[in-house]
Amino acid sequence: MGDFNLALVLVAIIVCVLVFIFNVYLLVNYQHPDDANQAYFPKFVVVLGLSVAAISILMLPADVANRQACRHAIYNGACNLTLPMKDLWLAIYILDAILVFFVIPFAMFYYEGDLDKTIWKRMKSALVWVIVTAIICALVLGILYGVVGKVDFTVRHLSSSTTSFPSSWSFSESQQCIDSGARQCSAYIAPASSETTWTMRTTFPEYIVALATIVGSVLFTIFGGVGIACLPLGLIFSFIRRPKAVITRSQYIKEATELGKKARELKKTADALHQEERSGNKGRKWRKNVKTVEKEVLLLEEDVKALEEMYPQGEQAETAWAMTVLSYLGKLVFGVLGLIVSVAWIAHIVIYLLIDPPLSPFLNEIFIKLDDVWGLLGTAAFAFFCFYLLLAVIAGAMMVGLKLVFITIHPMKWGATLMNSFLFNVGLILLCSISVIQFCATAFGYYAQATAAQEIFGHTLQSLRGIKYLYKYNVFQIGFIILAGLTFVYYAAFGWRRKKTRGRFQLST
Repeated sequence: MGDFNLALVLVAIIVCVLVFIFNVYLLVNYQHPDDANQAYFPKFVVVLGLSVAAISILMLPADVANRQACRHAIYNGACNLTLPMKDLWLAIYILDAILVFFVIPFAMFYYEGDLDKTIWKRMKSALVWVIVTAIICALVLGILYGVVGKVDFTVRHLSSSTTSFPSSWSFSESQQCIDSGARQCSAYIAPASSETTWTMRTTFPEYIVALATIVGSVLFTIFGGVGIACLPLGLIFSFIRRPKAVITRSQYIKEATELGKKARELKKTADALHQEERSGNKGRKWRKNVKTVEKEVLLLEEDVKALEEMYPQGEQAETAWAMTVLSYLGKLVFGVLGLIVSVAWIAHIVIYLLIDPPLSPFLNEIFIKLDDVWGLLGTAAFAFFCFYLLLAVIAGAMMVGLKLVFITIHPMKWGATLMNSFLFNVGLILLCSISVIQFCATAFGYYAQATAAQEIFGHTLQSLRGIKYLYKYNVFQIGFIILAGLTFVYYAAFGWRRKKTRGRFQLST
């Protein structure tokens, strides 16, 4: 028993170190050249946030393994030697909330501050925003916790009559109780009047986790529902809309000239907006115009990349075209695999969560059988399905951001990602990771039963006063399925169409 727990601790330490190294690798390769050798505090926040998000996802498989550590214990107190998972869950999610609501906003305000100001003035401006946010959050949390920070458990008083102790035991499917001929024990034949509500106050850390989960669940339902469909279908239809052949030089010159005109127009508009910013004219219309220009720049970059793919240049032009063809084939393969995973997720939600009683454990049973084949195979598959949901959230945020003007988009590009985009996506991942864990703990409740995560997300959260009805009536799951279905319909109707060249964009006046 001691050896098993020691091995679990060693695996946890090694995984944490590997996650940290991998996140540093992502930061180094994704960062923009303008951020090289500077912006060290935002970079630290990015690595810390990504590490917390990844570790939080991996903690649920660790929770399952921790539960199994004392399953076959032969002496009392064996479970005391396991990891304190409930305390670790609360610690990781309080850190998650602090990063999302305080540290990341401070880092973004500081990074996006006027470069003409001194470092102290930028820190002071960012600190003011964070302090105001902290005061508002503290007041809201304190009032809500004082008024409705309680859990209401529905309990039933069970009782039965006494009977003489039998001389022999003979239980079977037809004889389940001591009393001969009884098919159901007396304690379970109780009237509805025996039900009552047991009310108790939850702990403040659990309440913080619960509210953060609600905020994340709203975003997860919107972005995850859209992303679970657009992530695989976007790759598949990207293959369908791929360039079939290299264009001629005259076509390339014509397209490049049009893109050059649009680039100069965007440059002129950006200079005008920058001048308005310096004059202090930063109203609602200015912010809307800035978001419009950001989206147009992103679309222009996509058009430039597409043109370069259709007309490769240089000595390695043929090699570049061959790599382009292979990349689209790769998108098709990963798109088909992703579509299988997405369909499995949606089917599992309907079969196991929305239908009462569940038709089948479905993925729960698959994970258990994989664990029987090899101890970590089911755990690895379980972690993959959780991470896939996070990828779907990011894909959904990008798609919704491109369609709606009032949402700011922060694309992640290899070697060209600014720190504010990094921080925004890390905040989104952290906020949604809480909901992903809660969603997975519910969706895979049969596989992850009797864990600390089940205690926090299953019992406390779903019995919290004022919030429990959202989970009682499966509001988030139903919204997730509806948005996924609408996105599937959208791609089936319009996804195959080739994108048309955009004309002049319109700013608010």
